[in-house]
Amino acid sequence: MMEIPRGTLQEQTFYEQVGGEQTFRRLAHRFYEGVAEDPLLRPMYPEEDLGPAEERLALFLMQYWGGPRTYSENRGHPRLRMRHAPFTVDRAAHDAWLQHMRDAVDELGLEPGLERQLWNYLTYAAATMINTAD
Repeated sequence: MMEIPRGTLQEQTFYEQVGGEQTFRRLAHRFYEGVAEDPLLRPMYPEEDLGPAEERLALFLMQYWGGPRTYSENRGHPRLRMRHAPFTVDRAAHDAWLQHMRDAVDELGLEPGLERQLWNYLTYAAATMINTAD
């Protein structure tokens, strides 16, 4: 059996493979640039400044993919469905969210296998947030 040297790709987390904190911050920033201009999604964010929501998304994704646990240290368990329950998330909101996320993911320029892994998770997560029938 061949020994895998420390620090090789097989040993890295997804977080490390895609570029760490900077990549997830870029993703969240680009996503919220789209949300800021979206007439369907923007009203779901009561804060005048989308910065806090952008920070929460970046921290959540970093933690989910193997980075620092800052999100849970600051906010506790993610409880995504519970946190989104006060908002009407129908198919139209789902589609708008995914469109802005697609734009953000595309701008990262990730290696195709990593991009597919990220996108598969995001499409799954978006589908689980739907809480209102059309």
